Amino acid sequence: MTRLIDLPTLAAFVHERGAARCMTELATELRADFLRWESFDKSARTASHSPRGVIELMPVADDALYSFKYVNGHPGNPAGGLPTVMAFGVLAEVRTGYPLLLSELTLTTALRTAATSALAAQALARPGSRRMALIGNGAQAEFQALAFHALLGIRELRVYDTDPAATDKLVRNLAHVDDLTVERAASTAEAVRGADIVTTVTADKSRATILTPAMVEPGMHLNAVGGDCPGKTELHPDVLRGARVVVEYEPQSRVEGEIQQLPADHPVTELWRVLRGDAPGRTRADEVTVFDSVGFALEDYSALRYLYQQAQARGLGVDVELVPTDDPKDLFGRTRGASVQGRTRLRRVA
Repeated sequence: MTRLIDLPTLAAFVHERGAARCMTELATELRADFLRWESFDKSARTASHSPRGVIELMPVADDALYSFKYVNGHPGNPAGGLPTVMAFGVLAEVRTGYPLLLSELTLTTALRTAATSALAAQALARPGSRRMALIGNGAQAEFQALAFHALLGIRELRVYDTDPAATDKLVRNLAHVDDLTVERAASTAEAVRGADIVTTVTADKSRATILTPAMVEPGMHLNAVGGDCPGKTELHPDVLRGARVVVEYEPQSRVEGEIQQLPADHPVTELWRVLRGDAPGRTRADEVTVFDSVGFALEDYSALRYLYQQAQARGLGVDVELVPTDDPKDLFGRTRGASVQGRTRLRRVA
């Protein structure tokens, strides 16, 4: 049987366990998988672009497990009542191709993206960083705030969004977090002034300039999350030219990341090399560092593996008969009536 984890099931799990704890545990799984980078069969994601957004497939595998994620990015969706990002994914055995897990990945993507951001910042931000600016206060914002609070000790958060309602939502959702102060800013420039870390997580599918060189101070770490497809960026190219840039998977980031604005030979470092100690992260206190985060399939693999572990340990989700499990040569027999009587019914877990 295939284990199914739907959104209500996962949301209940995250509520019970705590988002910060989930992201801390995810960061551990992510680090472990990045450290065995060469074990994976990797490729850039396949993207289908349209004027309103993009739909992508993100596969990766090692010798034992294969995973993929279906994910979209449609910035105009909230106006019609839909999320900008929606996703689901599968974890399967390589040996047989059997699907072990079918899971929602919309909430999970938010968790793993923030966990990856914080994991990278542990290597790239100045030690003792306590102040972060958060530009873009939409669906990803709370996760970024909680991950950096839990994993880096961020205590002061200055936030800005062109939509005041998004900031209202963020402030409301973070009001219960101990030892974290949240301050509204009137502009991006005001928000980033004096910050140790700047996280940009905006959604417009355009060549935006959220951060300019004049806003960047010596020693800042920039966590650029929103630029994640061709023609979609957040940083002025001169910010990148003056910084040490770390990416997830260079072939994909050259097309989709902030570095799409730079020549193909501009030097960047892949995150796994920094985590493994093969390349330095931050080299001096006044260096500006950038994590050019576009999201890579290995992160979804880690997240799906984590969810499958939780499902096995805690009974998370339900088993469904997604593929035939009886006579492998008699598929037509499943249509003859008798064999469908015991079929597992899908149920929604509150």
